Amino acid sequence: MSQLQARDLTRSYGRTPALRGVTLDVDEGEIVAVTGPSGCGKSTLLHCLAGILRPDAGEVIWRGERLDTRPEADRSRLRRTEFGVLFQFGQLVAELTAAENVALPLLLAGTGRRAARETALSWLERFGVAELADVRPGEMSGGQQQRCATARSLVTGPRVLFADEPTGALDTLTGEQVLTTLVRLAREQRTSVVLVTHEPRIAAYADREVTLRDGAVEHSGLELNVPSTGGAR
Repeated sequence: MSQLQARDLTRSYGRTPALRGVTLDVDEGEIVAVTGPSGCGKSTLLHCLAGILRPDAGEVIWRGERLDTRPEADRSRLRRTEFGVLFQFGQLVAELTAAENVALPLLLAGTGRRAARETALSWLERFGVAELADVRPGEMSGGQQQRCATARSLVTGPRVLFADEPTGALDTLTGEQVLTTLVRLAREQRTSVVLVTHEPRIAAYADREVTLRDGAVEHSGLELNVPSTGGAR
């Protein structure tokens, strides 16, 4: 059984349907790219899978149990522990340094301050931005901010990372550098990734591509057999 499942999800905003009966499975360690034109429901699907939104109908099943019916407190706890979430613009806390931003999920989960900082520093080093540990986001470039945000999304060793257009605000070279590192580290710790993108070159990093159109699955994708080190085809 797949560890994360969506069954016949529907979701509307007022009278505008965003999802129309979407069914999707994500296996452990699998990287799935969700693609499609703007407004097709990609981000809504990701937010339902991550427990940020509740679907109007259908089910989200996490490791054999309903996720969508859990209280908000339980879903928030999952996003601090077993899930990681990465957005297009990183959404770092402006008042905190890079190390403090990356350590934040660990601190919220009860890790001691010294241990959280040490772990945060090791993740900043993996993304090549260790020298920014005591720098605040306003003093960083967009690429540096996104590297820090990506480190933060992986610092707890999540079982699933939800990435919503994570390179959309970056230039081509910087975006591919960030994504290459993300994919490599996710594979190392067997983290599944649900990657929302409208760019074919970014979708090429995934094992499988699922295409949405008008809120429904147009194509469920075939395994692409990407090498374990990651990288575009």
